[in-house]
Amino acid sequence: MADREGDIYDIFAEQKKIEDRGQVAADWLIRAQHDRKTDEEEKLRALVEQATALGEIEFVLPKGRDGSPRRVVVQTLRAVEVPLTPPKSGRPHVTITAVFANEENPPKGEEPVSWLLLTNLEVKTLAQAKEKLEWYLARWQIEIFFKILKSGCRVEELQLEHIDRLEPALALYQIIAWRVLYLTMLGRECPQLPCDLIFSDDECKSVYIVSTRQQPPETPPTD
Repeated sequence: MADREGDIYDIFAEQKKIEDRGQVAADWLIRAQHDRKTDEEEKLRALVEQATALGEIEFVLPKGRDGSPRRVVVQTLRAVEVPLTPPKSGRPHVTITAVFANEENPPKGEEPVSWLLLTNLEVKTLAQAKEKLEWYLARWQIEIFFKILKSGCRVEELQLEHIDRLEPALALYQIIAWRVLYLTMLGRECPQLPCDLIFSDDECKSVYIVSTRQQPPETPPTD
């Protein structure tokens, strides 16, 4: 899965080459950056915008990096198979699936949230289209997870020579990274939850004493 920087024709073509050789290739989901030429009269975006709507998806858009507030978004979903024209001669023709998620009625004063996603997977139903959108919506948390794994846990600095030692170490650090991510997201989305929902009573009290140099309260704190 990749954002717009991953909209590279060679990725589409390489996946097809691997499958044509009878080998197992990784599936992909990429946000479109280019309005590519197709084997039809219209370009990519025009073709998918003309497709019949499969239905709608509703989700909460998190607070933006630019300070824009979190809000509910309702997008109309369309999907169509598109035969792409190779950008250069000698490259194979590739048929991909384009999924267009468009916010048709944004709140007053808000820019509509619209995404054009490309994938090698079949998308014929509303459930399949929603699945691809849910994958894309999870991309930011996936990026944070690997940032925690690499920068926080420093797994790239492990000095283990054998794979039978490296694999269990990575498995343990992935659990730690997931736990850190889970606590971070929970703190952002539900900051008023008491700490004993996540930690044991002893953990809550010991952390409180270390961080405040005071005796813990009877009621577990929320901050």
